[in-house]
Amino acid sequence: MMNKKMLRQAKQLQKQMMKAQQEIESETVEATAGGGAVRAVVSGSLRIESLTIDPDAVSSDDVEMLQDLVMAAANEGLQKAQDMASNKMGAITGGLGIPGLT
Repeated sequence: MMNKKMLRQAKQLQKQMMKAQQEIESETVEATAGGGAVRAVVSGSLRIESLTIDPDAVSSDDVEMLQDLVMAAANEGLQKAQDMASNKMGAITGGLGIPGLT
């Protein structure tokens, strides 16, 4: 049976985690590929918010390279967003290793 102090701490942790989740979803990270030729902005909810392609990177002779750059920037952005979320939640849970939260 949980005592009142443990219950209060659990509620406080839950409140902190909910706040952190809201903050994570509103934050964005940026990633680039090809020396900045392709730029992806990804939200903490793992959605690509914007994708910018430098006109100099567009060549009908090398569409495959452009596709690779877009994929690289998007994947890096997704990884950065996941890392940002893990770091923020890990700071709250103190490295408790709670499945699905870190």
